[in-house]
Amino acid sequence: MRHITTNSSTPAPPVRGIADISWHARGACRGLEAHEADRLFFSAPRALADIAEAKSFCHTCPVRQDCFTHALDNDIRWGMWGGLTREERRPWHAKVAKRLDYARVRAAIMGRDVFLTAAERDAVARHAYVRKWTPERLSYVLAVDLDHARDLLRDAGHAIADRDRYWTPADPDDDEADAMDETFCPVPRQVQTDDLIDALRKAA
Repeated sequence: MRHITTNSSTPAPPVRGIADISWHARGACRGLEAHEADRLFFSAPRALADIAEAKSFCHTCPVRQDCFTHALDNDIRWGMWGGLTREERRPWHAKVAKRLDYARVRAAIMGRDVFLTAAERDAVARHAYVRKWTPERLSYVLAVDLDHARDLLRDAGHAIADRDRYWTPADPDDDEADAMDETFCPVPRQVQTDDLIDALRKAA
């Protein structure tokens, strides 16, 4: 795990890094023979008995959510993960790309090697621009090349300048001003996708 903070008193964020698979050891399927695991979790689409047996393992598994999240974050589209088959996970692979979770953004800023969506990566870049990070630091945190980091900082600067130029808090009692503000602002502030985040937590 990468850490860029020098504040040792700050607790590590609860979000797992990409390479953190420590949850494997607590899985209900831990200890299965390889051929048995393949039969259950990578069964043929019409092997209904095997699928049902695999789901029974997953139903009581203490790390089912971690398993499901791992499959989505790493774009694993085969097999059963988190108690869901490939077909059952298919809609979630499309939805997860739209996630904006500030817990994940904070984890990345603190140095965790976290898989970020485009919106989450933009949030990190905007944070970096406001805090006057160097391109080298952003490049390290996001694991991108230096030129890409410079581009992200430049785009973040433009987005923040446009937002601050066009977005002004309206009088809460002025309905007309609210309507104008909603239509005139070309760069809306980034809003955490709470409904999607909750749905992802409940999916597995």
